[in-house]
This record gives sequence, C-alpha cells and structure tokens, in this order.
Amino acid sequence: MLLNLIGSFPLAPLYWLQAIISAFFAILFLQSGIDKIANQKENLDWLLGHFAKSPLSGAVPFLLTTITVVEVIAGGTSLAAVGQSLYFKEFDFAILGTTFSAVALLMLFFGQRIAKDYEGAGNLVPYFILAVLNLYFLL
Repeated sequence: MLLNLIGSFPLAPLYWLQAIISAFFAILFLQSGIDKIANQKENLDWLLGHFAKSPLSGAVPFLLTTITVVEVIAGGTSLAAVGQSLYFKEFDFAILGTTFSAVALLMLFFGQRIAKDYEGAGNLVPYFILAVLNLYFLL
C-alpha cells in the first residue's frame, strides 16, 4: 500500500527523501532570511552587540545583508527542489539549494567562532553534517 503512494519505480524513496531534506532547508533558511528582512533593525542591533569585540564589528551591516541574501537563495532553491524532486525526478535545484545551505552554514559558523560563541557554533554542526551528506549523495 505504501509503495503505491510513493511510487512503484525503484528510486522513488530517494526522491521522497530528497524532497524531505530540501523541505527542511527551505523552512530553515526561508524563515531565517525572512525574519532578517522583517526584523532588520532588531537583528542588526543584536548582531552589533554580538560582534562588538570582534574583528568583524565594522562590517556587521554588510555581513547581515550578505547572509540574508544567501539564506533566501538557499531557502528558495530548496523549496523549488521539493517540487523538482517529486514531479520531475531531478535534483538540480536540490544540489543548488544544499550548496547554498552549506555556504550559509559555513558563514554562520565562521561568524559564531569569530564572536567566540562556541556553543552557537556547535549548534550549527548537525545542520552542516546533513548538508554535506546530502551533497555527497546527490553528487
């Protein structure tokens, strides 16, 4: 019964798995990017304090804009990947979405390490592992 819902072709579970991983990254990065846009002043004020004693302190507005753009691209391409995986059985958007997701996570990890927020940096590691494993299987 379940195989009839998923599809009878041999690779069907891979398409569903890819759609689920892509949906995860779409939710993660679209929410984060949209929040950065909708609450720009609050995010900027918090980040200015977070990076006040770091070498990045003077670049916070530029870096906030940069990470916002990368997150929205990661989320948007991941959202497109859900449809592409399920309907067209292709992974082009999944590769792009996961790559942008990994880049966004590296940017966030770098920032947390520079700000000496080691706990915050550590919290990003499981997300990065998922992105790297996903890229490994996609490529």
